[in-house]
Amino acid sequence: MIPPAIVCFGECMIELSRNPASDAWRMGFAGDCANVAIYCARGGAQAGFLSAVGSDPYSEEMRAFLNREGVDCRFMLTHPTRVAGLYAIRTDDRGERSFTYWRDQSAARDFFALSGAGAALAEAAQARMLYLSGITLSLFDADGQAQVADLAKTVRENGGEVVFDGNYRPRGWPDPAAARAAFGAVAPHCSIVLPTFEDEAALYGDADPHDSLDRWHDAGARLVVVKMGDKGALFSHKGEDSGLLPCPSRRAPRDTTGAGDSFNAGFLTALLAGAEPEGAVLAGHRLAGEVVMHPGAIIPPDAMPQ
Repeated sequence: MIPPAIVCFGECMIELSRNPASDAWRMGFAGDCANVAIYCARGGAQAGFLSAVGSDPYSEEMRAFLNREGVDCRFMLTHPTRVAGLYAIRTDDRGERSFTYWRDQSAARDFFALSGAGAALAEAAQARMLYLSGITLSLFDADGQAQVADLAKTVRENGGEVVFDGNYRPRGWPDPAAARAAFGAVAPHCSIVLPTFEDEAALYGDADPHDSLDRWHDAGARLVVVKMGDKGALFSHKGEDSGLLPCPSRRAPRDTTGAGDSFNAGFLTALLAGAEPEGAVLAGHRLAGEVVMHPGAIIPPDAMPQ
């Protein structure tokens, strides 16, 4: 079977978000790499999701949801005893979000222990692009992180691209040094890196987004895009700095959940369709600009920008 153009490796969770107008809670499914897979599929790219879910009813609903979104779920394993993780979103008056997680025993964390993992990894390694994040790495212990790095290495050896977003979340790591070590092990295999400057400053102490550009280029990336929220994005292709590409429009966000993921998906979908980096950045801005106007990470299909 032909592999999808992009395979995203991570965790999809049950998402709880609250409507501030009614105090009603809404349940959905999301997770940083799953969000990228969904938005890439909506944009017309063949996208697969590499993960593990449980055998519980919510995991079955999650798989059905991803199938309806057009995501290739052949890389999703089923864990016999664990369940799907869960998180709840809270937003402040400016739409900035914070999360509470219940995921310590999620199925995705035990992916490498499952009997089908080897076959799923071998097939995923044939994809044109592998997408992963710092959150992907944080799911696993040191042995699992080494297997993620091995997968990235194999994808590159097969002629594919490895795309990485650090998506640094301190709560997912025992300390910053552990995150830096895990990122450093996968960095030599990453050809496209899509960090958020706020995360880079928190993890590495970067004072300027050019510090982030330089570090990832030095590690081996050919294309780096540093996301800077409503200020826009700075990108550099093969070390040639583009300067800041501002967002086409600025609206007060309702909920910033999924902003970076949707930018990444819009950017990568455009790249896969043959766009130049600058055009791909603008595509990322357009999608993210719409996503932040809706609650939760995944917006209704009819709200997708044209």
